[in-house]
Amino acid sequence: MAGLYIHIPFCESRCIYCGFYSTTSLKMRDAYVDALCREMELRPIPKALGDGENIETIYLGGGTPSQLTGDQLIRLFDAIRQNYLQNGFPDNARKEEFSAQKGEETYLPEMEITMECNPDDVTEEFCETLKLLPVNRVSMGAQTFSDHRLRFLHRRHNAAEVKTAVERLRGIGIRNISIDLMFGFPQETLADWQSDIAAAINLGVEHISAYSLMYEEGTTLYRMLEQGKIEEIDEEASRQMYEQLISQLTEAGYEHYEISNFARPGKRSRHNSSYWHEIPYIGIGAAAHSYKRNGKAMRSWNVDDISEYISRINQGELPSESETLDLNTRYNDLITTALRTSDGINIEKTRQEFGKELAGKMMQEAEKHIVRGLMKIEDGRLSLTHQGLYISDDVMSDFMIV
Repeated sequence: MAGLYIHIPFCESRCIYCGFYSTTSLKMRDAYVDALCREMELRPIPKALGDGENIETIYLGGGTPSQLTGDQLIRLFDAIRQNYLQNGFPDNARKEEFSAQKGEETYLPEMEITMECNPDDVTEEFCETLKLLPVNRVSMGAQTFSDHRLRFLHRRHNAAEVKTAVERLRGIGIRNISIDLMFGFPQETLADWQSDIAAAINLGVEHISAYSLMYEEGTTLYRMLEQGKIEEIDEEASRQMYEQLISQLTEAGYEHYEISNFARPGKRSRHNSSYWHEIPYIGIGAAAHSYKRNGKAMRSWNVDDISEYISRINQGELPSESETLDLNTRYNDLITTALRTSDGINIEKTRQEFGKELAGKMMQEAEKHIVRGLMKIEDGRLSLTHQGLYISDDVMSDFMIV
């Protein structure tokens, strides 16, 4: 199996915390979609992933994919069908034939097809467009249910619009919805955060991702911190909020399957899980990354400039750089991805793939953390304990080969 990621870098406005590559200029959307379609032609599966691979998950991320028009989205999915899913999509599927499909009930039910949306973009008109697409999973950035904190982030939506968006998506048959939450706002209290978690649970969504507010260099939020306009919450308050997150969501029946991700049974994000379990994927679009393991493991990444991306694609050139991953790099990647998950690292598989010496060093380091109660071994897998989750970066750094 393999995944397909398509980066849509357009946003109506920029949030103060965002460090992802994006633009608030929408004038290049049409040319960009043309370039996305052309890049798919330039990256056939045998070249991008190797023979024998099949796309099983699709993820439209950003930016804000819901900023594309209905015609642009239909054109994009038609290109996906033609280039990557010829054995999965119905033949000659065009706009009028998309309209006959009814989401996950009749359209590629074995695939997970996710689209990120802003809650305020989920209008009745947008839902009519979504009904024409094979999307069966939607991920929305709710972030918080406090209108005050939403304004602080420069988010476009208000708290009420998240509930309205979920109801509209349910109305068109979307049965797999994920929302993002943030905690650790300046002056946020534990009670504030408990209220946000409760509001998310009450929505009845299948998946919740929650992240501590990060102050990334180059963002407006970082400059505010540097200028003394805001203060970070202290580390102990942040730890308590993370503990509260785990407690409330697991009590509500969500599985804590990755450091920041929680899902109803059977509703893990299959696409994102591929990143944590060395599953190959193709990244299409400006700043998108790809990974393949056909023979040697290779990682590639596209240029993070829309104009240059479009120009080079129009010249029939892939706007990317790549690197071949040596054994040590692959091992470091394993540590920083697999240990994020509740599944952890398969010890025997690690011995087979990385050799007894490297696997032995891993287990020697693990013993120290097992004694401290930060790691455990169950069913042949090495993973972080509940106590180890919050300081996972520190634990992982001890395993890294420099």
